[in-house]
Amino acid sequence: MTNIFPGIPLIESPLFEILEPSLGLTPEEARIAHDLRRNGFAVFDFPDVDLNARIDRIQHNLGPRYGIDFENPQSDKTSAERRIQDAWKFDEDVGAIAANQAVIDLLTKLYGRTAFPFQTLNFPVGTQQDAHSDSVHFSSLPERLMCGVWLAMEDVSADAGPLFYYPGSHTWPTVSNALIGRRGFGGDLNSAQDPFAPAWRAAGPTHRPGCWPCAGHRAA
Repeated sequence: MTNIFPGIPLIESPLFEILEPSLGLTPEEARIAHDLRRNGFAVFDFPDVDLNARIDRIQHNLGPRYGIDFENPQSDKTSAERRIQDAWKFDEDVGAIAANQAVIDLLTKLYGRTAFPFQTLNFPVGTQQDAHSDSVHFSSLPERLMCGVWLAMEDVSADAGPLFYYPGSHTWPTVSNALIGRRGFGGDLNSAQDPFAPAWRAAGPTHRPGCWPCAGHRAA
């Protein structure tokens, strides 16, 4: 059967269960697909046998750019530069992770469209952001055809301020200016997320009790 809804991620399509047998998914790929379909996120081991060596080189090469003393446990890790955007343009290992062919091939299968990397963000520590949607910053036409791939480069526990996610929130409408009745020009914002924060604070706990802390670890 042909996918007659190419404007919807295949894993969110009402026809996904009918089309799934034709995708040739491995058992692990099928698990990831169903986790994405149900929860909006999936956790898997990053498919790169050289990952640990890449992480060591990335930390060595990008560390000085943050202006933070990582060797001193008492140093303030929340000061100085908090992110490096598009390091894949100059760092070979960041580029290899961003353009990992196995991940691209999997997302191509699951989204029903040819996947491609378009941006990288590296952080020295967690951003400590409240609940939000990246659709404010990254949008696609048609909507929802964007998938973020998050990789922990050190051990992360659930109480260490990790990334978190409201399971099932991918089924919510895209939070936009129109949705919250806001005119999208004028004003002075500290963050593009500010106008939408009340909506996320209100909707998050009522939709699903609690949230899922996305803890991660380096490859063994």
